[in-house]
Amino acid sequence: MEKDKILKAIEEKYDELGVPLNSMLEGLLWSKPITYWDYIQTDALLGLQIPRTTQPDEMVFIMYHQVNELLFKMILWEIDQVAKSSEISAEKFSKHLMRISRYFDMLCSSFTVMADGMDTEQYLKFRNTLTPASGFQSAQYRKIEFASTELINLIDARYRETIDRNSSFKNAYDHLYWQAAGKNYNTGQKSTLLNLFEKKYMGEFIDFMEDYNDINLSKKFKQLPKEIQQDQTLIKAMRHYDYTVNVKWVMAHYNAAGKYLGGSEKDIEATGGSNWRKYLHPKYQRRIFFPYLWSKEELDNWGEF
Repeated sequence: MEKDKILKAIEEKYDELGVPLNSMLEGLLWSKPITYWDYIQTDALLGLQIPRTTQPDEMVFIMYHQVNELLFKMILWEIDQVAKSSEISAEKFSKHLMRISRYFDMLCSSFTVMADGMDTEQYLKFRNTLTPASGFQSAQYRKIEFASTELINLIDARYRETIDRNSSFKNAYDHLYWQAAGKNYNTGQKSTLLNLFEKKYMGEFIDFMEDYNDINLSKKFKQLPKEIQQDQTLIKAMRHYDYTVNVKWVMAHYNAAGKYLGGSEKDIEATGGSNWRKYLHPKYQRRIFFPYLWSKEELDNWGEF
């Protein structure tokens, strides 16, 4: 594009914003050149690792989970490209789902960073300092679930058949599958893990659940014309995403936890105090975002294939 055309386009852009072209150009005159470290905020990122113990491998644990949270943010960003679009094509839907799946593929393979990258002896020392904190308390991961599927698919498997689907968002929240990791359902007593989590995020979660109730990925799929719902590339992308998140990612987490917390009924409790095996393994809670895209046999054997 010629210089005059570029300047004209810039002038029109800033006229719409009510900013005189000369003021904008003078601002460019005095601005500093951008650098990689300023753009990426490298110093800020590298200053966010604050170990609580003297165990060197705690630094691995901290940075690994911070990388996870950055990837979760990327996933939510991609979900919104679908959820908040007024019109969506099969091609665009598939494109963003495959981006999300690639992020989760990274997360699945990255568990070796912890499984093979921390000394068990060191982990068992510094983990007690973290109590009652837990990866359970990742708010972004919970939002990914809310933004991906209908709430009924996130309800604790023990209550899914009996819960009123038209009940309040608060009632749905109280029966979410992950409540099982922080609540004694016989007494109703909540753990410190869950109490702290709810104090920080419960209101935000309920608002988020309501916001995505009609625009989550499952609902967006069902709103597509029938011919687009039958697009095999889109179906393949949705199945890949569902399996990657709810089986591959979960089992990678499960297997990594098994290395450090034990391999028998005498397992060590997770830092939040949960029965992590029954909480994590997909065959117990059967978390499935798009159950209508799987065969009866696949559903019956969820988490075991």
